[in-house]
Amino acid sequence: MIPEGEYLKTLLMINEAQTFFENNFSKALNLLKVPCPLFIPFGTGLQDDLTGIEKSVTFEKDKEIFEVVHSLAKWKREALARYGFQKHMGIFTNMKAIRKDEVVDPLHSFLVDQWDWEKVISKEDRNLGYLKSTVSIIYEIILKTLSYLEEKFSLKKLSLPSSVTFVSSEDLYDNYQNLSSQEREQAFVRDEKAVFIIGVGKNLKDGKPHDLRSPDYDDWDLNGDLLLYSDVLKSAVEISSMGIRVDKKSMEKQLKISNCEYKLSFPYHKKILNEELPYTIGGGIGKSRLLMFLLRKSHIAQVQASFWGKNVENFLYSNHLKSL
Repeated sequence: MIPEGEYLKTLLMINEAQTFFENNFSKALNLLKVPCPLFIPFGTGLQDDLTGIEKSVTFEKDKEIFEVVHSLAKWKREALARYGFQKHMGIFTNMKAIRKDEVVDPLHSFLVDQWDWEKVISKEDRNLGYLKSTVSIIYEIILKTLSYLEEKFSLKKLSLPSSVTFVSSEDLYDNYQNLSSQEREQAFVRDEKAVFIIGVGKNLKDGKPHDLRSPDYDDWDLNGDLLLYSDVLKSAVEISSMGIRVDKKSMEKQLKISNCEYKLSFPYHKKILNEELPYTIGGGIGKSRLLMFLLRKSHIAQVQASFWGKNVENFLYSNHLKSL
């Protein structure tokens, strides 16, 4: 039964979308759902430093400092090793984080919620072909979830291509040299609708990366961002950041480029240097971002509980019950 009122209908659709996506996602990639931490001890090297600018929320207990995670990029890989996951098996979890320095807008919030996932692979899997096939599987699950919701709730069909268009950050730069990296994204995704940009973090011909990416979890040659074009926002929306993780060689190289070689003394990084952690692929899928897209919402506040200021909340409250 569908409850009365558009807001209640939205809540039901959120639950349906999450359940359907998780079930298909875990089966397709052979992932086990697990619990995850909200905070970790400071100084272990497990924190995701994102662009290197963001400051974590911290607290102290018994003279030890803890910090709220930004993501679980490194924790997941260590967890796979700790619990003995075998090749082509993995985990996913409902990650929540606080990014207190975030500039909030219709797509950004102080609260981050995503499906964080990680999977053991072999050394031979560390190639673009394996990355692309994994991206294609995730995109297919998004299409399945969309079709399920459209049929169950009689939604107007969204026009999305049957497959993802892959483009390297270098080719994107060459084709749109007069535009900024964000403008290049918008122009290309507006035309192609579903795009995966390969190679995020490494410097392009102008000496700048397409976008900043921490140097110690993704291999910058084997990673990327999945973007979909939103007809509601008239804009490209980044749904997922993912990649094949660094090995010893790529981590040392990227830490040197980023002037972050001091991290090599952290326990986590030593494990990679000593090859004590499995080769993995992983990433994060923005839960609220994806729900916004699937349910045709114009603001993240319509699918998430956080804070955006009274002006935004009053506006959203007055518009929340509008028909889909």
